[in-house]
Amino acid sequence: MSDFTYDLIIVGGGIPGLTLACGLRGAGLRVAAIEAQSEQAVDDRPRAYALSPLSARIFRTIGIWEQIAPDITHFPQVVLSDADYPYRVVFTPADLGEAAVYYCAEHRVLQGALRHQAATDPHITCYYDTQVQAVSYGPHQATVTVETGRGQQDLSAALVVAADGINSRVRQQAGIKTDGWAYWQSCITAFVSPAQSHQNIAHERFWPDGPFAILPLPDNRCQIVWVVPHREAEALIALPPDQFMAAMQTRYGDRSGSLTLLSQPLVFPARLMHSRRYCQPRLALLGDAAHHCHPVGGQGLNLGIRDAATLAQVLSTAAQQQQDLGDIRVLRRYSRRRRVENWVMLLFTDILNRTFSNRWLPMMVLRRGVLRLMIAWSPLRRLMLHVMTGLWGYYLPEPLRSIKRSPSQNSVTTQNSFFSP
Repeated sequence: MSDFTYDLIIVGGGIPGLTLACGLRGAGLRVAAIEAQSEQAVDDRPRAYALSPLSARIFRTIGIWEQIAPDITHFPQVVLSDADYPYRVVFTPADLGEAAVYYCAEHRVLQGALRHQAATDPHITCYYDTQVQAVSYGPHQATVTVETGRGQQDLSAALVVAADGINSRVRQQAGIKTDGWAYWQSCITAFVSPAQSHQNIAHERFWPDGPFAILPLPDNRCQIVWVVPHREAEALIALPPDQFMAAMQTRYGDRSGSLTLLSQPLVFPARLMHSRRYCQPRLALLGDAAHHCHPVGGQGLNLGIRDAATLAQVLSTAAQQQQDLGDIRVLRRYSRRRRVENWVMLLFTDILNRTFSNRWLPMMVLRRGVLRLMIAWSPLRRLMLHVMTGLWGYYLPEPLRSIKRSPSQNSVTTQNSFFSP
């Protein structure tokens, strides 16, 4: 058997891909994760994410929660409001029966913890600075041709998982079509620090041109997620820093005093995308390679984490039953469990954005009536929060709970290329 033969090859070493790899720890499967960027580059993305309680449960199960807990915030409240309308919906942990409504973590914190966890398992090998050139699918295995700084190498596995993002080359080379559209909006993200304490309270305020979210972080920092039409986003990014911050302050409000900009603002277009299928023989799609939604509500990464947990369950069960991991009958179990829930969440974010991002008077009256109803009637508020957090859908997979961790799993298998000693 070749040194480059695995049970599973994950193309993409980001958070969803490594969540899958870590979710399979103890299952006895040989896993390779291939990342085109360096370890430092993939760690240093200036982003933060709102994590649902279900994502937190998954991270507890795979063993990284205690490691990341000191560096994340627990939201005691999430406040939903419509522009300058005085009525606000306040979600609290009591609405979910959880320790927090949501959590927030920076990309570097999650990525670093997952990378460390993968490196301590002798069955997981992570390759960085490695480009996938082609994937071929045979009746019994798939072959992945990769390029490193020292040449080409072929890897083989029963299954390839594409976790390489919205523009997935693996998905495109496999001929899997997608449906969706580009929105009229772009998303601006930046880290800021308010003069006064943010009290760990998150805000999602809807304006006619797009939502504005405040995600509190440790050390009295926040990530801002500011959605506006494309031309306005371009104009805002082109402003001098003091004028950009003045414009942001009008959206943020004066609840916490003046703001200090901590990072270079980034901008990217808002899109919705859904793959027409999540699998075919020897291939499964994961995270943004399978679906991508509007940034409203912070659903994107949470969906990818739940994809990874579900696929880990399906593959663990198949391995225990000595089934072929790349068999389409195995992979369809994953597709059936995730495709409907993801479709519902993509639709939910689309409706939410279109309902609030307009000035049409009948719609304004309707949505503000719904807000007041959510304030007055707790069952509707709890239902909305359960949908937003994923607690209405597929629950945390059982095999992830039952996997036994070996105390001897402490060898580091991270490599920079296939020809490292």
